[in-house]
Amino acid sequence: MNDIRRVAVVGAGQMGAGIAEVFARAGLDTVVCENGSAALRAARSRIDRSLHHAVQRGRLGEQQRTDAWAHLLFADDLEALADRQLVVEAVVEAEGVKTEVLRALDKILVSEEAVLATNTSAIPITRLGIATGRATHLLGLHFFNPAPVMPLVELVPSLHTDPAVLDRVETFTRDVLGKHVVRSRDRAGFVVNALLIPYLLSAIRMAEAGHAGVEDIDAGMVHGCAHPMGPLALADLIGLDTVQAIAESLYDEYKEPLYAPPPLLARMVEAGLLGRKSGRGFHAHRKA
Repeated sequence: MNDIRRVAVVGAGQMGAGIAEVFARAGLDTVVCENGSAALRAARSRIDRSLHHAVQRGRLGEQQRTDAWAHLLFADDLEALADRQLVVEAVVEAEGVKTEVLRALDKILVSEEAVLATNTSAIPITRLGIATGRATHLLGLHFFNPAPVMPLVELVPSLHTDPAVLDRVETFTRDVLGKHVVRSRDRAGFVVNALLIPYLLSAIRMAEAGHAGVEDIDAGMVHGCAHPMGPLALADLIGLDTVQAIAESLYDEYKEPLYAPPPLLARMVEAGLLGRKSGRGFHAHRKA
C-alpha cells in the first residue's frame, strides 16, 4: 500500500483545482492553498463545477462527489501544509514565481521525506530543484488539462532526484491516482509539449499568414486527421499565455525557429485574449 495520504496543491487555477480534485476523488487528505479569500472562493467554484459536470456525465456518482468534498480543505497560508507528504506546486508558469513558492515550501515542510512536485509544463526541473534545499526530493509531476479526465501524467526527475523518490511517486500516481505515467528526461517541454507546441505554433503561423481561416484550420485537423479538436481550439483550451510561456522555454533551450512564438500569439496575449479562461482567443468562449 502506498504511504502517501496527506497531500496539497498550491495554486488552484484551472490546473491546480483539477489536480486537487483528482487527489480528493482518490480519497486523499487534500489541502488546497491559494492567496486570499477571493482566490479560494474561485477554487471552490472550479472544483464544484467540475464535480457537478462529472456527475451529470455519468463519470461520478452523487456519493462519490460527497466523499470527494469530505477530503478537501482550503487554506490561504502555506504554514497549513507543514505536515504534508506530497505538495504539488501549480502556480503560474513563471520561473521566478515557482521558485519563490518552492523555496517557501522547502522551509515549511516538516518531514525530510516529504516530496515537492511541480506541475510546470516546460521549465527544467533541475533549475527549480537547486533553488531549494531538497533537490533529491523534488521532481516534475505534469498533469494534463482537464486533470480529472486526462489519463496521462509526465514524471520528470531532475539530475538530483533520488531514484527511490521517483519510484515512490510513480507508484503513487499509477496505483492511487489511477493515471498512466510516462517518464521523461529533464528537457524543456518534456515529451508531450516538445511534440505538441511546434504543431500549435505552426497552426498559429498559418492563420497569421492568411493561408486559411481559423475554423478551416481546425476543421481540417478534426475531419482530416481524426483529432478530437483543432490546434487553435486546443491552444485556446490550454491558454494562449501558457502556450507562449512553453514556447519561450523551448526556444530558450533549443534555439530552433519552430519553437519561437509567432508575433500574433504575443499580440493576443498582450491584449488579454487568452482563450477559454478569458472568454476569447482564436474562438469565442463562455468565460471560465
